[in-house]
Amino acid sequence: MSKDTIVIREIKPEDNAQIEAIIRACFHEFKIPLEGTAYTDNETPKMYESYQNLNEVYYVIDNNGSILGGGGIKPLKDFESDVCEIQKMYFSPEVRGKGYGKLMFEKCMEAAKKMGYKQCYLESASQLKAAIHIYESYGFKHLKGALGNTGHYSCGVWMIKDL
Repeated sequence: MSKDTIVIREIKPEDNAQIEAIIRACFHEFKIPLEGTAYTDNETPKMYESYQNLNEVYYVIDNNGSILGGGGIKPLKDFESDVCEIQKMYFSPEVRGKGYGKLMFEKCMEAAKKMGYKQCYLESASQLKAAIHIYESYGFKHLKGALGNTGHYSCGVWMIKDL
C-alpha cells in the first residue's frame, strides 16, 4: 500500500459490499453493541444509494479499487436543517494511525461548510477512544444527550461543533 495510490473520493455503487464489510467488522473488533447502532441500519448494505439526496455525501478511501474506509455527512434527522451529522466513519485496521481518519474528517467538515451547514453533530461509542480524541482535537464538545432521531440508542457519546 503506497500513499500515491490512495485517494479519498465519493462512493460508487460498486463500493457497497466492501464498505459494509468494514463497518460491520469494526463493531466486532471493538465489541460495540450491534442493536441500536449503524450495524443494524437499513443504509449499511446500500451506502451508495443512501447518500444521493441533496446536502449529503459519502466518501471512501480507495487504494487501487480496494476500499479501506469511509465517512459521510447527512442532515441530522428530525432536527434543525442547518445541523448535519457526520455518519458511518469507519476504517480498516491497515489504514488506522496513518492520518487518513483526519483527512476524511476534514473532507467531511469542508463539504458540510460548502453545503451551508452551521453545526456538525456526531455520535460515537465510548470504545472508540482514538476517534473521540480526534473529534475533541477538532473542537467538538461533548453533549449530555442525543440530538435528532438517529435511532442509535446504543451510542453513548454525543458531540457537536460550530462550523
